[in-house]
Amino acid sequence: MKLTYRGSKYEYNAPTVETVESKAGGKYRGWDWRFRNLKNPPVLQPRVNLQYRGVRYQTPGTVANNGVASEKAPTLVSSQDKARSRMSKQQRVLKNRQLSMLYRSATEVGLATR
Repeated sequence: MKLTYRGSKYEYNAPTVETVESKAGGKYRGWDWRFRNLKNPPVLQPRVNLQYRGVRYQTPGTVANNGVASEKAPTLVSSQDKARSRMSKQQRVLKNRQLSMLYRSATEVGLATR
């Protein structure tokens, strides 16, 4: 397919994608419709060396190295360690929620916060 963008002409060949019709479907306003699933979903290659305002990053699913040594989270082996970690995280989330509600209500009443 020949396309033009701002005076530049170029050739575009759309990738062909094989699909399989699923059993799910129906009729909407008189028109039949069916879902189509990809036979072989395309695998997107991650871009490397992306940078925004001096910070290097990569797309989700890939690891970016910002030049800073990061600490690895300890691997939890026992179920007690996992339960303790989950409980402490829930407590942190609950405390943050309570503090935000407290500050919000204080500003509505007219009290000075911090």
